[in-house]
Amino acid sequence: MRLLTRLILQVLGVVLLCLTCATSWVMIDAARGIENEAAASADRVVRQTRELAWREAMWRGSTGRDAKYAFPDWRGSDTIRVISPGYCVSFTWSDEAPRRLCGGWSNIGAAPPAWFDTLFQRVFGPIQPVTRSISMNGKDAGTVVAEADVGVAARQAWRAISVVIGVAASLAAAIGMLSALIIGRALQPAETIVRGLRQLERGDHSVRLPAFKAFEFGLIARAVNDLTERLAETTAQRTSLTRRLFEVQEEERRALARDLHDEFGQCLTATGALAAAVAAGAQNDRPDIAEDGVEIGRITERMMGTLRSTLARLRPPDLDEVGLEQSLDHLVTQWNARSTAVAQTGSSPRHPVFRLDIIGSLTEIPAQAAVSLYRIAQECLTNAARHGKPSEVRLRVERDPRSAVRLIVEDDGGGDPARLREGTGHGLLGIRERLSALGGSMTIGSVETAGRRGVRVATSIPLSLPAGMTA
Repeated sequence: MRLLTRLILQVLGVVLLCLTCATSWVMIDAARGIENEAAASADRVVRQTRELAWREAMWRGSTGRDAKYAFPDWRGSDTIRVISPGYCVSFTWSDEAPRRLCGGWSNIGAAPPAWFDTLFQRVFGPIQPVTRSISMNGKDAGTVVAEADVGVAARQAWRAISVVIGVAASLAAAIGMLSALIIGRALQPAETIVRGLRQLERGDHSVRLPAFKAFEFGLIARAVNDLTERLAETTAQRTSLTRRLFEVQEEERRALARDLHDEFGQCLTATGALAAAVAAGAQNDRPDIAEDGVEIGRITERMMGTLRSTLARLRPPDLDEVGLEQSLDHLVTQWNARSTAVAQTGSSPRHPVFRLDIIGSLTEIPAQAAVSLYRIAQECLTNAARHGKPSEVRLRVERDPRSAVRLIVEDDGGGDPARLREGTGHGLLGIRERLSALGGSMTIGSVETAGRRGVRVATSIPLSLPAGMTA
């Protein structure tokens, strides 16, 4: 759940809690008000009755036993006005039967729903009547009992609650909309921070977050900016170290290739010549020794072939002298020769054809970029031939006008690009490290050629060093 939605729901929960508390308070206040109003009606009737009695006694002289007739007007309009609407008053004089008088139902409100009436009755129960005594000349002359009508309590409570609910619902809606607006504006920096982190994840170390007005977001922005600067420094140092490691690696390969060529190559050549001499000299006298010499010569030839293949992998043939284009052409020619030789032996039914397309001039490519392109081409051609069953492997090198060079290898061997992207082999790891050191990039996808699906590996190397990198 999004933080904005969660905060709005929490605000609405608080509003509903406040609304529930306000509703409960209104119901309790309504119940107390009904009891107080019943007592007030009883007191007003008693006071009105006394006034009528004294007026009758003063005007007509009715006293003593006949004093009970001093109230002919107690049912009159003056008495009715002092009884609140929805309340009834019972008047009992001496030992006579009680007489009941009820106020009108005006301004009480509409009848509440049945569920509310039931809830109110269960919570508060019946409203108890209020009893008052009438004393005349120091003696009790009668009693007045005031009680609320059965439905008046629920009606008054429902009328008050209806108003509260209406106002509270309007306030809740307004609070919800205002809260969404205010919280949304307050959380806007979070989207900016996330975008900055996404850029940082993609390797853009130049991203910087602005200073936010909110103190907490300002702390996060400063921490992210500090982290970005530290990552930029660390990445630059790692890239410089990686570039130096590859340079040292190429130097070691050249030294190893030179030693193998000068020492091991000469020894194999001498061994072959000696084996041929032994075979020629012993051919007449010792045919068995001559046959051993011929076998030694054949073994020496195989070792020379292995040495030449090793030297080709250690040092690009004539890369320093003839350039990248000729070296790539020689690499593709070697793969075609190897494929043809394997097909002739019948050890494998596969006979892929390797093709080279070069677009643009490759003469001005820096030496380190040229070596990396050659090594990447070596690894991609090896993966295409080893992990798939292609009939054709195409190597394309493009020099675009934006000072970058792209190397693309496509095959129709039916490989899985997803599995290749997730692979952790040393070959792909080496390609990624070389590209990272040069500020390049690599994408792996699928391609379909003549109805056959395969893998497409595309790499791009800028010819100008990115910011923070040193040669």
